[in-house]
Amino acid sequence: MSDSNQPGIGEYRLIRPESVEWQPFAGFPTAARLAILVGDPIQAGPYVIRVSVPAGERMQPYRHSGDRIYTVLSGVFYIGVGEQFDEAKLTACGPGSLAVVPRSLAHFHWAKSGGYVVQISGIGPVALSYVNPHDDPRRG
Repeated sequence: MSDSNQPGIGEYRLIRPESVEWQPFAGFPTAARLAILVGDPIQAGPYVIRVSVPAGERMQPYRHSGDRIYTVLSGVFYIGVGEQFDEAKLTACGPGSLAVVPRSLAHFHWAKSGGYVVQISGIGPVALSYVNPHDDPRRG
C-alpha cells in the first residue's frame, strides 16, 4: 500500500508496453499521444510520462515550468533550443539518448525522419506554454 498521494509512488508496480494507455493531449499536435505512467505532471511530486509523435509532426517552440529529463525509447527525436523553430538547430537523438531540458528553456521537436517515443520524468506541477501563443493547439 502506498503512503503517497501520487499513483505508483511508494508501491511496487510493473508497467509493460502493451498496458500503456495512450491519450490525446490538448497541448500537443492533434496526432501526438501522451501516456501518464507514474504520478501526475499537473500535481506536486515526481512523474513519468511517455509521448508518442508520428512522422512529420512538429512541436513549435515552447517552455515548461519544471525541469524535465527526456529519454528516447524509439525512433529519432529531433530537438532544438531557441525561440523560433530552426531546422539548422535540431539535434538527432536515437534510442537511449537522454536530454535534460531546464525549466523555462524554449525548445522545439520534430519527427523529421519518422515517429518517435520519448519518456519524460520530472517533478510536478508542470505547465506548458508556447513562445508564440498562436502555435498553441489549445487555442482552438
